[in-house]
Amino acid sequence: MNKVLLNYILVNFFIKIAQVLFLGFCFGLILNLFEEIEFFKNLDTSVFYPLGMTTLFVPNMLIKLLPFIIFISSMWFLLNLRNSTDLLSLKVFGYSNIKILFVLGFSSFFFGWIVLFAINPITSVMVKYYEKTKSSYSKDIDHLININKNGLWIKENTKDGYRIITSDKSKTHNLNNISIFNFDKNYNIVEKISSKTADISENEWIMKDVVIKKFSDGVERKELAGNYVINSTYNYEKIKNLFKNFDTMSFLELILNYNDLQERGYNKSLLDQSLNSMLSMPFFLFIMTALASILTMHTLKKSNNFTFIITGLIVCVIIFYFKDLSLALGQTDRISLSLASWVPVVVVGLFSSIGVLQINEK
Repeated sequence: MNKVLLNYILVNFFIKIAQVLFLGFCFGLILNLFEEIEFFKNLDTSVFYPLGMTTLFVPNMLIKLLPFIIFISSMWFLLNLRNSTDLLSLKVFGYSNIKILFVLGFSSFFFGWIVLFAINPITSVMVKYYEKTKSSYSKDIDHLININKNGLWIKENTKDGYRIITSDKSKTHNLNNISIFNFDKNYNIVEKISSKTADISENEWIMKDVVIKKFSDGVERKELAGNYVINSTYNYEKIKNLFKNFDTMSFLELILNYNDLQERGYNKSLLDQSLNSMLSMPFFLFIMTALASILTMHTLKKSNNFTFIITGLIVCVIIFYFKDLSLALGQTDRISLSLASWVPVVVVGLFSSIGVLQINEK
């Protein structure tokens, strides 16, 4: 009988998760569809392109919101139990509040690991294709950038042709040993600009100790320019932001390519933050399930359905902004970015543990 009841709990719980995921997908589809229509409206593409791009983007968004999806699913499942005789039947056969909480909690916990190792690799590929496709239609297609262990490499268009910029790798807004090769529209080299240092804080790069070599009709002419300014599509902040998006990489890819990503210019703190954010997710799912169980089976056991809905929304909003606050503290170096991923888990976990002590029946 216990096995039958356990199957009943698990099947109905995951049905609720599937239903909330479907509703979330539909809601996300509607919200993002307008943005994609706006992006593609003046481009020569199929009318189905915005819908297809939205379908690629929304699953990754749902994974980021999974703790809140699990919280809502748990409250919905337990509310149905409370409003029927099923909860009483479970208690008759030995399923206390605590036992139900842990069954749901560990189900969410293992579901989190399944998402990380089985679903996240699929959604990361979808996001990669999404970004690649949108980039191909973007106005910045003529601008390319790469960072590896050898340094920085940039190609960008100019009004007279294009330029290629190389420099040593740097973690600050000052670049060292810069070489800029300017080409005309026929791919002929026009000049080479060399500089020992350059400040790229803004789009106007300020270069020092500059040597310019001009090429005309096979003749090379050398000039000393002292300080020199060029206008670029990129500045330090934009370059840094290009190497902080890990949505196109799965949890396994981040682990396996950790050292290589650092060599390519990705910030170690941001890498650690992304890894810890993913690693903390199964634990966060467990805690959000526990919190939903506490609110449903003890704190709000005499409340009506409307009160449940309002309370659930308020709790979700509070935790969502608390996660943002924790991340902001990490980004401003008040706490480490790795710790910022775990602070909401620990704080909500401590709050939930107090409720667990009160949830068991006498």
